[in-house]
Amino acid sequence: MKLLSVNLGRPRAVPYTDQAEGLTGIDKRPADGPVRVAAPGPKGTGGSGLAGDAVCDRRHHGGDDQAVYAVAREDLDDWERELGRALANGMFGENLTTLGVDVSGARIGERWRVGRAVVLEVTCGRIPCRTFQGHLGESRWVQRFTHKGAPGAYLRVIEPGEIRAGDPVEIVHRPDHDVTVALQFRASTTERELLPRLLPAGEALHPESLAAARKYVEQQRS
Repeated sequence: MKLLSVNLGRPRAVPYTDQAEGLTGIDKRPADGPVRVAAPGPKGTGGSGLAGDAVCDRRHHGGDDQAVYAVAREDLDDWERELGRALANGMFGENLTTLGVDVSGARIGERWRVGRAVVLEVTCGRIPCRTFQGHLGESRWVQRFTHKGAPGAYLRVIEPGEIRAGDPVEIVHRPDHDVTVALQFRASTTERELLPRLLPAGEALHPESLAAARKYVEQQRS
């Protein structure tokens, strides 16, 4: 298991975002050298966990619980076959393109050591949006991505440090529950009845996902 690339995005003006200034950092490209990773601060004020990576719409992106976004190269390859086009590392707006890591099958709260110093913790899957669809230029992309159910994973930074392409990825902690990124994604999108199944992941869940699960349970009781 390893990193194929560490990807950074610069602010770019596009017609397909509702960000106030029309900017997005979704167009990410592989970095040449090491990249510093650290917790960026709370959502709304904190951006990316990677130095030099732009998060332009902080209403929905960035912050400590979405500090890093990872996508498996295997999933990109699967989409290449389906779409009939090449998808470079970083094309999905991911910071980390991995090889040999079951990203969407990772458990919420699972911890990865990347390189020698950095430890990241899985929090939730990525919900597709209008900007993602515009960036890919594929019709009905939000629906297609959702139907596939392999969203990649957001991670929070537990231990900061530097990472670079080629670094090994090691799973150093795997919780004993069965709440995977894929399950959390389905519960948050198309199968809301699954929300109670997220509760065993507890505080490791993205706070918004945990709140949604608790609210659903309370509504069912009332």
